[in-house]
This record gives sequence, structure tokens and C-alpha cells, in this order.
Amino acid sequence: MLTERIWSGNSWRNFHYLIACPESGEALAVDPLEWQLCLAAARERGWQITQILNTHEHPDHTGGNAGLKAATHAPVLAHAAAAARIGGVDRGLAKGDIIKVGRTVELECLDTPGHTLSHVCLLARGEEPALFCGDTLFNAGAGNCHNGGDPERLYETFATQLARLPDETRVFPGHEYLARNLEFTLDREPGNRDAARLLEQARGHNPAAAAVTTLGEEKRINTFFRLQNPTVIARLREAFPEVGEHPDARTVFVKLRELRNRW
Repeated sequence: MLTERIWSGNSWRNFHYLIACPESGEALAVDPLEWQLCLAAARERGWQITQILNTHEHPDHTGGNAGLKAATHAPVLAHAAAAARIGGVDRGLAKGDIIKVGRTVELECLDTPGHTLSHVCLLARGEEPALFCGDTLFNAGAGNCHNGGDPERLYETFATQLARLPDETRVFPGHEYLARNLEFTLDREPGNRDAARLLEQARGHNPAAAAVTTLGEEKRINTFFRLQNPTVIARLREAFPEVGEHPDARTVFVKLRELRNRW
């Protein structure tokens, strides 16, 4: 599997992805808002975009569908429950569906509600696993739930799906927010040395060359995976004393997401 991460340079700080078969050169374009960049990248590498996938229905992920489809005639894939809101979807996806790209690439569809209620992530298994996670999981952060989402469902996605994936799984999110997310982790857990070291690298970096984390790293630097950490809980109680001395993981997650909304 060949992966090309494309930095949009726009105000939303979007990442787009091309996932290609090394044998056939066929490629899947993921959330190609700036579709001309995706098309140019594919042509530069000699790839042919044969499928378009949206992780969810928000316009900053679907806005390039029409242009890229017109240029490539590629079908659009998305969560079946989001298809009507997106429009022009050719294949509705459900949990466990396999997306084949060319002759060698297979991507498993994960149903990952939270940021929206109809969100998919793509999992590439194998020796070098990778997760294309849209706005569910960010490098060092978690998606918001402002526009049709639910923080309780997001917690369930983290706890029952993402946390159980192999630690070596590379994390490819829909936006570049690494430095800001690390600052939030350190606000919640000032002594987190792993987050502090990565923040030194992330500040002032070229977003196009931002670090690609793994889930193992996320468990060390992402406060939304560190729900039983005593410092995280103690500082959370300063803002929400009602959670008590021993809040459950769900409560910690939801309250952290509430803090992040206004932080």
C-alpha cells in the first residue's frame, strides 16, 4: 500500500490522502476537498484515482467530490446513513465492509460515531497498519461534537474500537492540529514529558511535514486516551468538582471534551 498525505494549506488545515495499489497504480482519494491538489499529486506519481471516499458528511470533507468525480469519473463512497446528506454517493458503507483498491490494497470500514453519528474510519491491517480517521481521532486530540455529534458516542468509539487497535497503527487524521492538541494535553497533565518533547518539534513546523503518530504514541501524548491518569483526574476535578474522587472513564472523557470545546 502506498500512502500520500496531501497538505491543503487552507484555513481549516485539512489533510487529504491518496491510498494507492503499488501494482496497478489505482488510488482511493480520501476527503479530497482541495481536489485539484489530489488530482495533481496522483498525476505526478502516475496513479489513477478510481474511488473517492468521505469519512463523514461535513462540507470541509465533501466539498471536492463533484470536481474530482467530474475529472476522474470515480464513484463516491461514504457511510450509508450519511449518503443522503452528502448527495451523489455511489456506494453506501457499513461496519466491516472492505474497500479494495487495485489488486493489493484492502481497507476495512469501521463505523465510528461521535464527531458525527455517521462517520467511518478506514483501517489497513497487516505489517504496517494504518488508520485513516477523518475527524474522529486527531494527532494528540479528539474530534469535536458540535455539528451533529455526541461525546458519549465518541467515548464509545475510542474505548471499544480505537484503543484496541495495534499500538503500531499509524494515525492519519483529517486535519493538522498537533501543536494545539499537545498544548491541551500539557494543560491537563503538565508533567507529560512525551507530549512536551513532541511539542518542541511541532511548534513552528511545516504542516506538510507534520509528525505521523502511532496509536502507541497517542496513548502517551493524547489526554483522551489517558482517562485514568491521576493528574488528569485531579485537574479535571478543579473544573468539575462534582465528578468525585474516582470518576469513571466515560465521565472523564466527556468532561475533557467539554473543556476542550472552550479551551
